[in-house]
Amino acid sequence: MPLPARAVFTDWQAHSSLESILSECKSLLEDMTFPTVRAWRAQGGKVLGHFQVYFPEELAFAAGMLPFKIRGAPLEARHADSHFGSYLCSILKTSLELALSDRVLLDMFVSHPICDAARNLAAIWGRNRDYGCQILYLPQNANSTHASSYLHNEYRRLLDEIEQVTGSTIADDDLRTAITVFNENRSLLRRLYAIKRTTPWLLSVDQAYVLTTIGGLIPRPEHNRLLQTVLPLIAAGESKSKDKIRVVFEGGFCEQPPLELLQTIGRYCYVVDDDLMIGLRWLTEDVPTTGDPLSNLAEAYLNASAYSPVQHDARKPKEHMLLARIRDADADAAIITAAKMCEPGLEEQVAYTFALNQQRIPFFVSEFEENMTSFEQLEIQLETFAENIMFD
Repeated sequence: MPLPARAVFTDWQAHSSLESILSECKSLLEDMTFPTVRAWRAQGGKVLGHFQVYFPEELAFAAGMLPFKIRGAPLEARHADSHFGSYLCSILKTSLELALSDRVLLDMFVSHPICDAARNLAAIWGRNRDYGCQILYLPQNANSTHASSYLHNEYRRLLDEIEQVTGSTIADDDLRTAITVFNENRSLLRRLYAIKRTTPWLLSVDQAYVLTTIGGLIPRPEHNRLLQTVLPLIAAGESKSKDKIRVVFEGGFCEQPPLELLQTIGRYCYVVDDDLMIGLRWLTEDVPTTGDPLSNLAEAYLNASAYSPVQHDARKPKEHMLLARIRDADADAAIITAAKMCEPGLEEQVAYTFALNQQRIPFFVSEFEENMTSFEQLEIQLETFAENIMFD
């Protein structure tokens, strides 16, 4: 299926300064009417919404669909609240609210059983909307010799469902084209994060977050053009290094912290690496474009990927991966967070803090909620934490 011809996000192209481009991107990210999704549909395009953490967006793109990253929203779950219990994370309710309130109109929805609460999301979603809702079952045992063939078949099953929605047949060459586009996107995001690690005074944590997350709202070719434009502008920045500690932020793999929280952290710390929206950066290397594309995507998920509390892989103990992230980013400390009521995230904090204590790496433990609006206490605590490290 051909992609809609017109771009859905062009406001930034009227500007030449980094500040103005970032302002346009931030405005789009905070717009809960999701104008890019509406613009895509207005051109006759179909939309596949997918929940956190990782989804092989190449499958949707190859079919001419817009892969739309559903990450919750800072809004009241008036319709969705009655469909879930009280003691659950916010992102489940607000994600469903986007559908029930018709803020987002989809043609297909895909979720994942990443936790006990999320495993019910697709069923609840499907009972309340008339389009197809699927569950992508990523391997529970990533170390099994059968994991790759299993995942290939699971991708094939999902691809068959996508073909039914679009009425098109997806050829291997369509998938290879999609992989090429997404390889470029991953390469550009690696360059963005390289700036964060080497010259973090040129790119604040909230700016990097905006530039990364917007990729889940627009077609990847558009995101690639945006990143190609802003990366040279960032590198040419004239900001000077300040006396701030270098930290790794851990805990943004699913529910996302408010942008104001990231701005608060950025006032006292350089965030030189993080797991924010890690699903958009899950594959850490280029996926081969020769051979079977579904097998290549499956192998990349298993053997060339990041880590998160919701993937179980004995080769990637989370605390060891965190220590490696801190070491590779030359960080002084870690900020260990979790969304409220997030069982996987809160459980992993125990292993993280134990490992950090053993290595005598300073850390700051906190939790957040996407709807939080008060940051004064957090700011005081962060300022104290940073000063203790700087003047120790």
